[in-house]
Amino acid sequence: MSDPFPKLASVTTTPLAAQWSRPGPTPEQRRADVLIGLVVTVLVLLNMTLTTSAGVSVFGGRVPALPEQVFWTVAICLPLCWRRRWPEAVAIVISVAFLVGQLRAAPEQQLTSGVLFAAIYALGAWGRDRRRAKWIRIGITAAMFLYLFITLAIFLPRASESDFEHASGFLPPLLAVAVNGILVNVLIFGFAYFFGEIAWTSARREHELELRAEQLRASQAEARELAVSDERLRIARELHDVVAHHVSVMGVQASAGRRVLDKDASKARAALESVEQSARTAVDELRRMLGLLRQSGDAVDVAAGGVDRLDELLTNAGEAGLATTLGVYGDPVPLPESLSLAIYRIVQEALTNTLKHAGATSVDVRIRYLAHEVEVDVTDDGRSVLVGQRTAGMGLIGMRERVSAHDGVLSTGPVTDGPSRRGFRVRARFPLTRVAVEA
Repeated sequence: MSDPFPKLASVTTTPLAAQWSRPGPTPEQRRADVLIGLVVTVLVLLNMTLTTSAGVSVFGGRVPALPEQVFWTVAICLPLCWRRRWPEAVAIVISVAFLVGQLRAAPEQQLTSGVLFAAIYALGAWGRDRRRAKWIRIGITAAMFLYLFITLAIFLPRASESDFEHASGFLPPLLAVAVNGILVNVLIFGFAYFFGEIAWTSARREHELELRAEQLRASQAEARELAVSDERLRIARELHDVVAHHVSVMGVQASAGRRVLDKDASKARAALESVEQSARTAVDELRRMLGLLRQSGDAVDVAAGGVDRLDELLTNAGEAGLATTLGVYGDPVPLPESLSLAIYRIVQEALTNTLKHAGATSVDVRIRYLAHEVEVDVTDDGRSVLVGQRTAGMGLIGMRERVSAHDGVLSTGPVTDGPSRRGFRVRARFPLTRVAVEA
């Protein structure tokens, strides 16, 4: 049998809908269905009594006894009490009772058609198995139209002109009766099918929206966790850069002060002053970071350090006993704060490693502004045998993260300019193309 409603039956489904089965009615909906079914049954019985008492019948006065009329009316209406709980069974029972009642000339005609409409609609809206619900509705519709065509085939040949003595239209009466019966039934069953599909599709889409909302909440929670993890890493990196550098300087100066305390009071005093200054600087930077962490929203990492403050780092390193030089080559260009801070931290970490591990006497820092990139180069004359210590740990990880964040390249290792030179080099290059866009 071909599908009489091809467009209505081919509702587009998503992968979510393909696996979805509409859940059954809630206890509140079940109670409402029972109440509605009982009320409809009473109303139809009342209307049946009124029409029978008035002698109004489409069966030409041919009606069965009252008990049979009540039976078929109840058989048609009462199953509505379970229309959403067992929609397939209810639709079949109501349809069979309606057809048999028609054959017995028993059902009330004004309201029972609406009951049949409600049963087909409920099957479309609540049927769990969509394929079975579709074919049950098509079967019911076909059975009703078959009954209609048989009725017209029997009634129309027997009709006489006296049956249409009050007809006043421009169409032949027999044609008008046939078209009217077919049109009314097409509208009733078509709307029942269509609105049932609409109700089921609406429930499916509501389910999909709930799933997507749940997925969105899960992704937001995951994003929050990732943000917290990233923030913890950033805080750890910042604390390492600040505390390690200044504490390293303080340790070197305290050691120097201890050694010269009994020999040269002025040098010991200078070393202690350097320790004091480094401690104050570390406390100031820690206070600044804690202040940023207290800010709400996306706090900008302001003025923690930059290319313009590299001389301060070298001054501190000089006070710790290193001979320092700073060279700037090329035409300086404005750098974003994030890149300027990254260069500052790389130099700071390189100096920290030099003080802690190298046993160096001098360090050379160079900033080169090239045509398409900016380069920072930190070279000392320390012992290259300690390469393993100087390339491990949190410091190198922090350097790589900062360089990677700006699409740069980092290289670390012993100096290889010739057998006469020894030491360690940290070199980072950042592209200026992206920097210019950000600026």
